[in-house]
Amino acid sequence: MKLMFATALVTAAMATSAFAGDADAGEKAFKKNCKSCHTVKNGDETLLKGGKTGPNLYGIIGKQAGTVEKFKYGKSLVQAGEEGLTWTEEELIAYIHNPKAYLKEKVGAGAKSKMSYKMKKKDIEKGVDADIAAYMTSVSPE
Repeated sequence: MKLMFATALVTAAMATSAFAGDADAGEKAFKKNCKSCHTVKNGDETLLKGGKTGPNLYGIIGKQAGTVEKFKYGKSLVQAGEEGLTWTEEELIAYIHNPKAYLKEKVGAGAKSKMSYKMKKKDIEKGVDADIAAYMTSVSPE
């Protein structure tokens, strides 16, 4: 019984630490990997000026997928949101690894992604994905 409890604690600690990113490093990584398509803007205050190909990512953590105002999403991402997908650090990390494969898993074989970016394996191994997710959390109220 004690062994099972200890194993559960180790497993929980590993799961928690897998997403423990650094928001400051994430801001730098966002500038390198994401800002060509995305901006981070809270109302009139621009926190990070970027492109307009993708939606504004301010407040994205905790938000239903495919619902940022004034952005035309692909059908698959909208469907995923309608089916209950809310962005968390874990979901965002999985999405940026491979958006097309992620959406296929969420909504089915015909799913497509408008986001062409796919994180490089070397960046995943360095924890860049978790850092970006931590930055997105830092610019999400609540």
